[in-house]
Formats: sequence, C-alpha cells, structure tokens
Amino acid sequence: MTLTLVGLAAAVALFLLATYMGRRPKADGELRWIPYGGVQFVAILIIVLACAHLVTLLTGHQFIGRFAR
Repeated sequence: MTLTLVGLAAAVALFLLATYMGRRPKADGELRWIPYGGVQFVAILIIVLACAHLVTLLTGHQFIGRFAR
C-alpha cells in the first residue's frame, strides 16, 4: 500500500511538473528536447493504474472492467 501511494504521489508530481514546464514560454529558435505532452500522458496512465490498484487493496476485491465480466 505504501509503495502504491508513493508511486501515485510521484506520478502526480511528475504530471504537475510536466504541465508547468510545457506552459513555460520558449525562446525563439529554442528546441524542446523533452516532449512534455508525452510525459503528461505517461503520468496520467500511472495515476489511473495506481488508483485502480488502491481500490483493489482497500476493498480486497479485484477491480475488473465493465467488459471483462
């Protein structure tokens, strides 16, 4: 449970940092070497998976999707 909460907090922090860095204005002719939109996508994916894992840990029942039944 602790590892899941730490991972969730790290993913939220990564998402917020990528959002901040992506909104900063860039100088003319400057290239951005890190695709912040992609970093945000990966962070959101981790957040969704961590939340699903927390539901599983807290309820004791496996979290299954709507179409898996």
